[in-house]
Amino acid sequence: MTSTDAFVPPAGWSCAPLRDLCASLQTGPARRAEDRGRTWADGGAPLVLPRDLQGQRILTGEAAHVPAIPPDGARTLVKYELAEGDILLTRTGTVGRCALVTGEHAGWLFHPNLVRIRLPEARQVSATYLVAYLSATAAQDWITARTAGSVIPSLSLRTLGELPVLVPPAAEQEAIGATLAALDAKIRAHTEIARVTRDYRSVLADALMTGLLPTEP
Repeated sequence: MTSTDAFVPPAGWSCAPLRDLCASLQTGPARRAEDRGRTWADGGAPLVLPRDLQGQRILTGEAAHVPAIPPDGARTLVKYELAEGDILLTRTGTVGRCALVTGEHAGWLFHPNLVRIRLPEARQVSATYLVAYLSATAAQDWITARTAGSVIPSLSLRTLGELPVLVPPAAEQEAIGATLAALDAKIRAHTEIARVTRDYRSVLADALMTGLLPTEP
């Protein structure tokens, strides 16, 4: 989607609003005050937060630190459960970050500041292609230009549903999605290496500068 007003898709490609490609666009459930502060370790359904969407994947860290909605509340929120192949997108704050839901997070719930994009069984776009498309510069610019709110930016479901999506033939979708997913995986790997190296440097610096770890003569 490069300025779709003037862009002519290649032969065999089409363009459709996001709402026409989805089975549903769903915001997360409001979290009860009494549930705040609970973690997965306390029991209940794990909850994906907006900050967990990084590098087109859900990064939740250690299970003990994942917020949760207790079993009694989670049983009433079945319609908000995630399934493999869903896509999550932030709709407030830093709007537009997106992630593909894998089997690891099936059955989890998601924060009200997130939108769950669910594709139909008979789909025109693949989930991997749509995540790649939503994270591309043109789509992100479209979303940013239509984000409302002077204090906390937000994006309505209605507006999101109007996002024009370029739809290549299935084989090209799979090739595009696979290529960009592979690069995303490399980015995540290098990001994790950088994080671990920073942590190691911090620990080593403390040890060296307090004499706990003498330097070699």
